[in-house]
Amino acid sequence: MDPQEQEIWELSEGDCYVALTKDHLDAQAIIDRVRSPAAGAIVLFAGTTRDTFAGKPVKELQYSAYNKLALRTMLSITKGLESKHGLKGIAMIHRLGTVPIGEESILIAVSSPHRQAAWRAGEEALEECKAKVEVWKREEFDGEDGVWRANRDGAIGEKASS
Repeated sequence: MDPQEQEIWELSEGDCYVALTKDHLDAQAIIDRVRSPAAGAIVLFAGTTRDTFAGKPVKELQYSAYNKLALRTMLSITKGLESKHGLKGIAMIHRLGTVPIGEESILIAVSSPHRQAAWRAGEEALEECKAKVEVWKREEFDGEDGVWRANRDGAIGEKASS
């Protein structure tokens, strides 16, 4: 059996769902995962590949992860936020592989009885994901070698060897 077929691509527990995929991300599908008749608010965050970083033109991003560990970390984050904010559902999906300009690399959906908890939980989910989840990105620049960096905003990367 192909080793990739043996990899774990999603986990769920209660109202928490996390996934990694090499496919395009579907905003409606993740919203539907957290939909609840007890929720008066659903917040969706979509992180997209922008065309520049630090003034340099970005060609694309490439993401890689240690799936099993990344998913466990993602599930731990969602479970903690579900409890902390009294959420009705929380889902996080991160795309791996090549993500072209303008396409989504991460979707986070949160539902709660009231909007304030959903807003806060959505932002905290993204910040914790960037700080803790075992996902790495390689920025490909036009006319330059790519740069690997931890998946954190503004962190300085290192030139990757060809």
